[in-house]
Amino acid sequence: MIATTHFLVVSAFLFCIGMYAVLAKKNAIMVLIGIELMVNAAVINLIAFSKFDKINMEGQITALFAIVIAASTVAITLSLILRVYRYHKNIDPNKITELKEK
Repeated sequence: MIATTHFLVVSAFLFCIGMYAVLAKKNAIMVLIGIELMVNAAVINLIAFSKFDKINMEGQITALFAIVIAASTVAITLSLILRVYRYHKNIDPNKITELKEK
């Protein structure tokens, strides 16, 4: 049986990689991938701690909702990134300074 500590270590590792991707990358898609890694780390924590609640399975249900919300967020954000790229021809968040059309 895998101990809870192993899940927490993997989750912390994923969260750190996601945080690095959000803070260090200049590409909007890499920032989005970093956010998804951080959400997945939170889902792993929910699943790891749900073994202590064997009757209600609230951690697993909450993790399922988190996965669904993350998938819908990715779809919306990717469409926004494509729209911004069409207008600015760049997806570097630091170079995009205005959002309204000229």
